[in-house]
Amino acid sequence: MSSLNLHPKIKTMLQLQHIREHKDAFVAALQKRNLDAESMLSQVLELDEKRRGLQTELDATLAESNKLSKEIGQLFKSGKATEANELKAKTGDLKEASKKMGDNLNAAAAELTELLYQIPNVPHTSVPTGNSDEDNEEVFREGDIPQLITAALPHWELARKYDIIDFELGVKVTGAGFPIYKGKGARLQRALISYFLDKNTEAGYTEMQVPHLVNQASGYGTGQLPDKEGQMYHVTADDLYLIPTGEVPITNIFRDNILKKEDFPIRYTGYTPCFRREAGSYGAHVRGLNRLHQFDKVEIVRVEHPENSYAALDGMVEHVKNILRELKLPYRILRLCGGDLGFTAALTYDFEVFSTAQDRWLEISSVSNFETYQANRLKLRFKDDNGKNQLAHTLNGSALALPRVLAGILENYQTEDGIKIPEALVPYCGFDTID
Repeated sequence: MSSLNLHPKIKTMLQLQHIREHKDAFVAALQKRNLDAESMLSQVLELDEKRRGLQTELDATLAESNKLSKEIGQLFKSGKATEANELKAKTGDLKEASKKMGDNLNAAAAELTELLYQIPNVPHTSVPTGNSDEDNEEVFREGDIPQLITAALPHWELARKYDIIDFELGVKVTGAGFPIYKGKGARLQRALISYFLDKNTEAGYTEMQVPHLVNQASGYGTGQLPDKEGQMYHVTADDLYLIPTGEVPITNIFRDNILKKEDFPIRYTGYTPCFRREAGSYGAHVRGLNRLHQFDKVEIVRVEHPENSYAALDGMVEHVKNILRELKLPYRILRLCGGDLGFTAALTYDFEVFSTAQDRWLEISSVSNFETYQANRLKLRFKDDNGKNQLAHTLNGSALALPRVLAGILENYQTEDGIKIPEALVPYCGFDTID
């Protein structure tokens, strides 16, 4: 699953110098997302030109004011108070003008930044064209789909039968999308978290425990804000957001950092609950564990030198494949098309497990390279061999999201005598069957 390079003239999120120099290349690349970026990028350049003009005018005004201040000092020393006071009046006018220019400059800069935040990442050259998930490209498939018993049940019916997940009780306590795990269901959930963390740390990822709420700067840093603001739970009294994924707090550890080249690679993993409003999600396809407002996930995050980020992405893909092989779940990997690609990603591979009882594929992991898009927002840089600051590349992936993995295990491992536990999980669970 080797990866191609991004168009050599394009750098991402979205650096003004490169937009000025290669606007047409950006417009062409963003068309893969079905986005006509011509007018938006033209507006960006107009605002940038305005901002630069205001900055030049302000610098000239401040320079003149400083020059006059020195002249005033000399005049007072020479006993020419009248002339000095005349210049003081002029410097007062310059200060008033510079304040107005500064306010206009700040307003133009804020408007420019807000517009840049609305432009998604440029897709990698290997991203297929397409409008929706139906146009995603299958690049790998592995595992045999099991032959289930005649009376096979979907996981929500199995949960009720074996009393391991209570969806109705979750509705009573909180609302729809907040299930309560019980008994062996809770133990299996805990086992999966420990198993995923162990697999990740064995692969060289450092385990981190991070906050489950983040500030606004963190949301903007990794690109959830403003794009996903309506999908995030907002604690308005404190202006904090419940995290939609562990990627947000883990990646923001490096906000405003300047790394050394020898710091690479940086590999972190962490378990967190995740909170997503998922407004408007209804129907059978989101029943049970298929779509939740609160769910558990173990995340892997990497910060890489740009020359190594796609080799790192391939390594992350192989890592998730090895976990699914151990769990013996049938899965496939999709390369997401431009129309289904996440706002901040340059390239994403989705993993899907086949749910035999539902006769459908369930997404259980996304592994993405954001290239410099997040790093530019985060001001995450490193010193190159010439001592210059360069933007790092950031990557993240689910290893793994629990709800649909759990659904796949319950449905694919069901027998007439109960639900078998995958062999790799038995030491973590302390039991081998749910009956």
